[in-house]
Amino acid sequence: MHGARGQRQGLARTDFAIRLPPSGEVCLACQHTSMVQLGCRPWNLSLTSVVVLALSNMLLTFLLLQSETCIPDEVPRDLESNAVSEWNLATLIKEQQEQQQSDCVTQDYQPLPADANGLKLNIKLGRWDARRMFRTFDHVLVGSSFVELSQAYRVCLATQSSVEKLHSVVQAAHHWTGPMSVALYAAGDEEFEVLQKYLIYLRKCYEPIRERVAFSLAVPRVRPPKRQPREFELPEVVDCAKPEGTLNELMNGISNEQTNWRIRNVYPQNHMRNLARKNCQSDYVFLTDVDIVPSFNLTGALDEFLRTDTCDKCAYVIPTYELDSRVRFPQNKTELVRLARKGLARPFHQKVFIHNQFATNFTRWILDTSVNHKNFGNVKTGKVYISHDVTNFEFLYEPFYVAKDIVPAHDERFMGYGYTRNTQVYEMYVAGYQFKVLSPVFTGHWGLQTRKTRPAWRERQNSANRKHFETFKKEVFARYMRDPLKMMKNPH
Repeated sequence: MHGARGQRQGLARTDFAIRLPPSGEVCLACQHTSMVQLGCRPWNLSLTSVVVLALSNMLLTFLLLQSETCIPDEVPRDLESNAVSEWNLATLIKEQQEQQQSDCVTQDYQPLPADANGLKLNIKLGRWDARRMFRTFDHVLVGSSFVELSQAYRVCLATQSSVEKLHSVVQAAHHWTGPMSVALYAAGDEEFEVLQKYLIYLRKCYEPIRERVAFSLAVPRVRPPKRQPREFELPEVVDCAKPEGTLNELMNGISNEQTNWRIRNVYPQNHMRNLARKNCQSDYVFLTDVDIVPSFNLTGALDEFLRTDTCDKCAYVIPTYELDSRVRFPQNKTELVRLARKGLARPFHQKVFIHNQFATNFTRWILDTSVNHKNFGNVKTGKVYISHDVTNFEFLYEPFYVAKDIVPAHDERFMGYGYTRNTQVYEMYVAGYQFKVLSPVFTGHWGLQTRKTRPAWRERQNSANRKHFETFKKEVFARYMRDPLKMMKNPH
């Protein structure tokens, strides 16, 4: 590696030697150093050579500085040492071959090597949120194809997760074939170590994560990790078929004290959503939760639809269904509707909180699965189109949607559960956004939820956030001078 650095430094200069003529050829007048004799040809030739070589050296140095990214193939783009293990060796060789075949492209940064599993951050630095409660780090681990995919696709999937739920990213990454931005949350050294080990496991086992996903990180001020990130070694044999089981084994090492701290301290959902969204590099963002699974072929069909989009204030709703854990993920909309008719799938939160998705109008959305429907051809081919507009918008509606990355941010005063997503959707509605439901694409969530399965602490967090909403709705009214849902007249 030091040799590579030496090669690069050697390119930035030209060594040359000045050969003086033999002393016998120098005329006597040339011995006077206070003057230069025009008739002394050997001395004039030497001086001319010095001037020419000096100018050449300056020109070469200037050209090299102007094209410093155009370095020879044999010089590595990153000078840091990289640990190569048995699972990423093939990827490394493939990337080196592709790099040798590619042309030199001008760029404003040097990308990190795709095979590096260590997090790229200094835990003592970072970017603070508005209230200095959380410190965030952008792009701490970037997939090998993330930049390329961000340029190829108009939409990026943004999601977020705490450590204990990170296994859910596996299925989402396999279904979504475009760029993904995942915001991670870790509190304390124990969680931070588990997170690093599990990221190595994910990148070892799953090519979509190794290639498509860019990870960012948030840590709390009151319980930050104190140890810098480092490389960890996994066992030679790991079970790639059990991402949840592998994570649970790692989480078993977390102390009771750390677990109790997490129960007492709320998860900053809106901080994480903003972090994931703003680390996307595409014009559009599809913002979800980590346990929301995109339908098959959603990425390409959605990208094709968005290439004809000209609406700046449109939010394209992608309907979400709960799925019985005993079924396989539906291959298409027709199969999803068949499961719903058997009671094995239903609209998201239909039993626990119907207002969550009610305005999507699922009854109207399933009509095109009938053979006689005018858009049944789109259902068969998978071509995305607008099924209908949301005409009965109501407060607490919180769909998963795709929109240009200019929508209002999620208010970070709302933390934990309750009033986190729906307040952002409410502000969009007040700001004049139109919500349009897409078909035949959808997303799924495993498990048919009931009120009995919801923990008591959710309601406590919901009550705390309800108090913040009274201030929030007044600010939204003052910002847009609109109150379409008459919220200012409703004290509750």
